[in-house]
Amino acid sequence: MPSDFNRQIIEEFRANGGRVGGPFEGGRLLLLTTTGARSGRPHTTPLAYLPDGGERTLVIASGGGAPKHPAWYHNLVADPRVTVEYGVFTVEARAIVLEGAERDRLFARAAEADPGWTAYQAKTTRVLPVVALQQVAGGPPRATSFGAALRAIHDAFRRELAVVRAEVARSGPGLAAQLRVNCLTVCQGLHHHHVGEDTGIFPHVAGLRPDLAPVLERLRAEHEKVAVLLEELRQAVTGPDAGSAGVLAQVERLIDELEAHLAYEEEQLIPVLDAQAP
Repeated sequence: MPSDFNRQIIEEFRANGGRVGGPFEGGRLLLLTTTGARSGRPHTTPLAYLPDGGERTLVIASGGGAPKHPAWYHNLVADPRVTVEYGVFTVEARAIVLEGAERDRLFARAAEADPGWTAYQAKTTRVLPVVALQQVAGGPPRATSFGAALRAIHDAFRRELAVVRAEVARSGPGLAAQLRVNCLTVCQGLHHHHVGEDTGIFPHVAGLRPDLAPVLERLRAEHEKVAVLLEELRQAVTGPDAGSAGVLAQVERLIDELEAHLAYEEEQLIPVLDAQAP
């Protein structure tokens, strides 16, 4: 059973689409459900995570620097099939315990971005495991309607961009490797989302409401503007002279353009989508 503290976080997380207060406020949090190695029952644990591009996420079995590995780690070693909740999204994943040079490289990347991981490692003689959660199946966001699902997806991007902006703002003049990955991961996610809208949602809405053709044309044009900003951010992050000041300016430009786009899209499309049965 989760502790009272964890239980409160789990309940708050699920009730608010992944938003929580307290020590996790403004950070990245997921819910990891493993199968108990002894009991065979599901066990859910809230964990901080690190983006790793595409459909892979990293978690570290720090246990706050405790002398023994946490129970969730023992569970996934026994059965690597896990469920991961990212706010409104729930996916099935395979847990992969990273070893050797890959583990060391990714732990160093995490510690460069957040010295707290180094502090946890210093408190224990065990090597803190790094685990990759590789998505194998996913589904639509949990929502009461198609419009609510669209808003939930948008809100997830809003939260992630706010986290990235805060990370860049408090970083030094250079750009840590993990921060580069965080920026590139959100860029990739936005690109895939907009491609999905261009090829799925927009044609669907066009069939329902031909009169919205000018709206859809504007939204597609805004997607092209955002795509330019995403490419500029990618270049700023990966360039040989990448620095936090330039990247922060690019992130803020992207957020400003995206906020206006999302607000207009929600205003125009959510009433249409909500008129349909989910």
